Amino acid sequence: MLDFFHARVLASALTLSASLACLTGCTTITSHEPLPISLAGTQWELVAIQSMDDAQGTTRIDEPDRITASFAVDGRASLRLDCNRGTASWEATPSADGSSGTLRFGPIAATRAMCPPPHLDERVVRDLAYARSYLFKDGKLFISLMADGGTYEWRPARQ
Repeated sequence: MLDFFHARVLASALTLSASLACLTGCTTITSHEPLPISLAGTQWELVAIQSMDDAQGTTRIDEPDRITASFAVDGRASLRLDCNRGTASWEATPSADGSSGTLRFGPIAATRAMCPPPHLDERVVRDLAYARSYLFKDGKLFISLMADGGTYEWRPARQ
């Protein structure tokens, strides 16, 4: 039979052991840091071009799958530009939370076939040379041009 002292020690040890088991087995470690977001490995379809000039307004793209951008992990971008194709280098520096950052394209090399109207291929090639930042918002990609040149709105490409 246990004396009072040993019974108290045993009871304390069992309580401590149960508490430690619950702490190690019952707790969930959560991270408050957002998952990293990257352009690398993503594909997008252009849905709208918003001008900062009210006279031009917003150009909606009737067939978003005709103007696409794919960002390869090796720093190359592949573009579908209506009936043309293009390629360029790209470089992005994400912000601390990964939801936005700076974006630059190298010179865009593109084919020059005459696409039937309405065609935006030449405008897209010209404008993306002035890309300066990106933002992921509501499942879309927004690329802003320098000097209030406008914003390109993209949705994930349909596979």
